[in-house]
Amino acid sequence: MSAHQMGSGQMGSGRIAGERERLARVALNRLGEPGEVKLTSLAAELGAVRLHDLLLGEVDPQGLRTDLGARLAALDPERELEQAARLGLRFVIPGDAEWPDQLGDLAAAGALHDRGGVPVGLWVKGPLRLDELADAVAVVGSRAATQYGADVAREIGAVVARSGRPIVSGGAFGIDIAAHRGALSADRPTVAVLACGADRVYPQAHREILEHLGRTGAVVSEAAPGCAPQRVRFLARNRLIAALSRGTVVVEAARRSGALNTANWAGRLHRVLMGVPGPVTSAGSAGVHEQIHTGAMALVTGGADVLELVGAVGECLRAEVSAPPDARDRLTTRQRQVLDAVPVGRAAGADSIARVAGLGLLEVRSALTRLRDAGLVEAAGAGWRLTALARA
Repeated sequence: MSAHQMGSGQMGSGRIAGERERLARVALNRLGEPGEVKLTSLAAELGAVRLHDLLLGEVDPQGLRTDLGARLAALDPERELEQAARLGLRFVIPGDAEWPDQLGDLAAAGALHDRGGVPVGLWVKGPLRLDELADAVAVVGSRAATQYGADVAREIGAVVARSGRPIVSGGAFGIDIAAHRGALSADRPTVAVLACGADRVYPQAHREILEHLGRTGAVVSEAAPGCAPQRVRFLARNRLIAALSRGTVVVEAARRSGALNTANWAGRLHRVLMGVPGPVTSAGSAGVHEQIHTGAMALVTGGADVLELVGAVGECLRAEVSAPPDARDRLTTRQRQVLDAVPVGRAAGADSIARVAGLGLLEVRSALTRLRDAGLVEAAGAGWRLTALARA
């Protein structure tokens, strides 16, 4: 199967990038590290084909091909596409119908830790198309999550996914996997963006769930097939999680946390940024609390809050939450005034209550009858006192 045939088959109808463009981007993807700013910038400025040809023809002062040129000449991108297809992977690039247009926002988002820019392409495994992620929500947070954090992440994942918005996360321990499981509990697709090749499993403990995502949702990576997870690749991966999603929720992040790197990208990309508060004494939530305090993150407590913030105006309004009404709520202002004048212990006469309340005796007697019927006061001899209900 040629690269052109493979591209046509994997993309379906719509825009299809040219064969030469695809092969050039496969080669550049293998040549450089994910999110390497110089590579992504030059690819955007010159175009992938021209950049590939310039690097391939690069020679040193002695007329010998440079190291970059030699490495590029040794690559066989057509063979790489064929091997990837056998692993169930497709290479999605700008110009494909499946390419998520929201990734274009990375072009103006600058760099963090020398990583940034629009990826030259993404390796994808799974039936979920990347162009269906425009309304996705990312949920990220601590790997060392508490049970509280995992429960909240799972609830957010389930509620948001049930609304029809895919959940995007990193497949890691803690908050990531809890969010994925929440979406799966709602029988909805979810996307794991990895820092290793999309053909690899990391962490190994999540093999079963990542393989399931590769059959029902999507596993995505900027790293070429076979690449191992490395710290710098996690930093590059974080920008993709933020860029693919309409909003990012952070659940449990310390002051020095990879999840805050994702949050930083979300802010740069002008995405909706949300944080779930933890206990005020929790160091594991200190980073979230700081971001909420400065106004960088909106406070959310569950999936309903998230949907209200990422939806269109008036689309997902959260129901007002209030305490259930009690007997006092049904009283008039004057009746509350009389109730406040009734003693707790020793009973007092109506005239004494009238003096304390500053109201007329006839009005107080009428109010006391109403309060008695409501179960708030009781007669005791010739006087009145509060009932247990009123004291509560």
